[in-house]
Amino acid sequence: MKERFDRINNDLSLRQLSEGLTFGTDAYLLAAYLRPAPRARAVELGTGTGVISLLCASKNKFAHITALEIQEEFVAVAGRNVTENNLEDRMTVQQGDVRTWGLSACGGEVNTVFCNPPYMRTDSGAANDCDAKNTARHEVFGGIADFCACGARILKTGGRFVCVWRPDRLADLMAALQAARLSPKRMTFVHADTKTGPCMVLTEAVKGGATGLVVTPPLLLHDVPADEKGRRPLSPAAQAVYDTCRLGY
Repeated sequence: MKERFDRINNDLSLRQLSEGLTFGTDAYLLAAYLRPAPRARAVELGTGTGVISLLCASKNKFAHITALEIQEEFVAVAGRNVTENNLEDRMTVQQGDVRTWGLSACGGEVNTVFCNPPYMRTDSGAANDCDAKNTARHEVFGGIADFCACGARILKTGGRFVCVWRPDRLADLMAALQAARLSPKRMTFVHADTKTGPCMVLTEAVKGGATGLVVTPPLLLHDVPADEKGRRPLSPAAQAVYDTCRLGY
């Protein structure tokens, strides 16, 4: 499978599979939503090319990140991305399946688990001819319940599970978190602008946490109308996500 090579900020370069899903706003938002814990270990479930973990590693958000991926071709690309960005001391890529992966493969309990899981059920949406894209978009190798259950298996009590998800499937996420005994504590809806409904939802849950959810003010990606050519700048809050890998909610 062919690859493309991109710069994603001043610090990082990224190899991507030309026939696979390329990274987007959701990757930046999830990386920014993660609370810094520079002495802690973290795991990313379903890393793809590794972009979210790379962003976190480059900003020293965690002492070490294990990035799990089931598709062999993505494991190889993510591994090259780690090496080419000189992040071997902060990030490791493993091949594995969230439906069966656990503490023995993980090397013990971790402080944070994060993921940008497939958003679509296998029976919804148009299937893509490319297997890599189809797997990245659809719950072929596990649904949101599997991602939450895997997170719960490897998290310490009090550890955080953080994900980006689709608002129209929020009920599925809430049910999966409850089944895994992950208590949602913080949630942020992301809107393109004030005239549209949410396009993404960021959620942080705590293993064994008490009930009590804080819904933050929404994040607007744009706060001014488009110009005559259809262009519009990011809002200051959204621009800060790209510049600092931080989201102050």
